Amino acid sequence: MLRDETKRFVENEVLSEASERDPNEEPMSNELINQLAEMGFFGILIDEEYGGLGMDLKSYAVIAEELSRGWLSVGSIIARGQSLSGATEEQKEKYLSKMASGEMLKSIAISEPSAGSDVANMQTRAERDGDEYVLNGQKTWITFAKGSDFILTYAVTDPDAEPAYRGISGFIVEKPAGTFDRDGLSGQPIDKIGYHGWKTWEVNFDDVRISADKLVGGEEGKGFYQIMDFFEEGRVHTAARSVGLARGALEDSLQYAQERAQFGEPISEFQAIRFKLADMATQIEAARALMLLVADAVDSDEQANAEAAMAKLFASDIAEQVTSEGIQIHGGYGYTTDFDVERYWRDARLTRIFEGTNEIQKRIIADSLLP
Repeated sequence: MLRDETKRFVENEVLSEASERDPNEEPMSNELINQLAEMGFFGILIDEEYGGLGMDLKSYAVIAEELSRGWLSVGSIIARGQSLSGATEEQKEKYLSKMASGEMLKSIAISEPSAGSDVANMQTRAERDGDEYVLNGQKTWITFAKGSDFILTYAVTDPDAEPAYRGISGFIVEKPAGTFDRDGLSGQPIDKIGYHGWKTWEVNFDDVRISADKLVGGEEGKGFYQIMDFFEEGRVHTAARSVGLARGALEDSLQYAQERAQFGEPISEFQAIRFKLADMATQIEAARALMLLVADAVDSDEQANAEAAMAKLFASDIAEQVTSEGIQIHGGYGYTTDFDVERYWRDARLTRIFEGTNEIQKRIIADSLLP
């Protein structure tokens, strides 16, 4: 029922907006974001006591897959609710209910120009000054930075910490949604080849002052652990989004192959096309099975770091392959913006990069296998 309800929403609301806006690089409408909020999609993983749906990671993955089948950006924005890892009880009470309802949505600032996969190498500083912290530095790859109500920002509070990751802390930097209207805060959009449903930003922190109670968890040096805490969730989410993109390419290709005629018959009658479709369907089912297996493990409180990396790695790899084959089945028309398959292809390429590059996933997997 959960999958069916989300599928109907995608068919009725998401696909038409994606097809209209994405080719023009226009972000999703506020009306669509409000509809996501009304359906409770920003609070899927938030406990009911804080106003969320209190559902498990497997349910979250199912919803993310369906939404991404329509538009990757929509399958991604739901993560701007969901959790505030490591927060104090006071912080949970203040933010989680508003996040669950969509009233307050976050963006996340981790990466920097010189610190992408190497999180511990971040240079942004947060220095204590009485009852405040002063943030200075530059963050990049912050999707929804301008649209969010607060930027969950990770910065170095102890530059002498050994190892360096123990000197990282998280901060809640509130701002008006839709602007960078806060002293010392500014941003520049990043031009991308896809993922057009929302903007991605570089953000500068120049003596940005925040009160000490915005330190996530109320204790310095916990930021790295807070980041790691949502990586399993994030990698399952990325696997689900990848499966959704691949499904979009398969379903559109199935329809096109039965409608497109060459040499007096639909191209779906040609063995070359039929075998492509068979391979695409098999890859999707395998990726979904692994993704759901990992989600079940996380829901059962099992350690699944390597398995989550496997799910993300495999699903994102097949997403690029399947969407590319979708373009091939569409022929020259697949290389135009007249068909959605080109959007799936552009967006699928990103899934091999964000939430940790696939090379990082292989390192995690290898480290779990070898001393």
